[in-house]
Amino acid sequence: MKIRIAFFDSGIGGLSVLHRALKILPHEKFIFFADEDHVPYGTKSREEVLNFTDSAFKFLTSRNVKAIVVACNTATSAAVREMRARYSIPIIGMEPAVKKALELFPRQKILVIATPITIHGDKLHQLIDRYDSEHRTELLALPKLVDFAERQEFASIAVKKYLEDQFAAFNFENFGAIVLGCTHFNYFKDVLREILPSRMKFVDGSDGTINELIRQLGTNLIIGGSDSNSDSQVEFYFSERPVVESKDLNRIKKFLERLDSMEKIE
Repeated sequence: MKIRIAFFDSGIGGLSVLHRALKILPHEKFIFFADEDHVPYGTKSREEVLNFTDSAFKFLTSRNVKAIVVACNTATSAAVREMRARYSIPIIGMEPAVKKALELFPRQKILVIATPITIHGDKLHQLIDRYDSEHRTELLALPKLVDFAERQEFASIAVKKYLEDQFAAFNFENFGAIVLGCTHFNYFKDVLREILPSRMKFVDGSDGTINELIRQLGTNLIIGGSDSNSDSQVEFYFSERPVVESKDLNRIKKFLERLDSMEKIE
């Protein structure tokens, strides 16, 4: 029997996590909630993000979901602790895959790119303190990349210039990985691949998040089988509005198609 699992993000970045879930858990029923009324979260105050997240959780729990995946590093950093205190269902958060990147490249630096809230938040710095005693982690906030993603501007001259300008301060000679610390950033792997040295690998937290979802829900889930990204498995909401217009559904379809192609880039 299918159970209903919610995926929540400030915008369409969380589709990259849902995209992985649809491949690994193709028999489950999902709700995807993009808070399009308030995107981006990364440049807002922590209190604002906390309030937006709580409103979304109230809506999603009223839909009888059995778990909520906070497919947003910013909302996880700012609000997941409070949400776990307020709601009794399993809540799975996202965090930049710092530990994974450091383990994969034990003698090289890593660069974490994320939103300002994530970069400056206690959660990320506690994570780095726990796993990076050698101080090999560099941080970079890329807030404009969220705006580019939301308007489906992925490989324009403006995107490339923005990234090149932001990366200009780094000498990547001794870097092994770039950690995609915002789910919106998964849409830009091809452009990042053009700009960064080929030896630098992409690391993100999507698989770890889905693994934690499976661990918490256990035998209630059916794993594997068809990897179809059928829209019939997912109810989409922009803030609290059901996504039913063909133009909006087509927009989501284009994002998912983009993710299909980005998945092949390492």
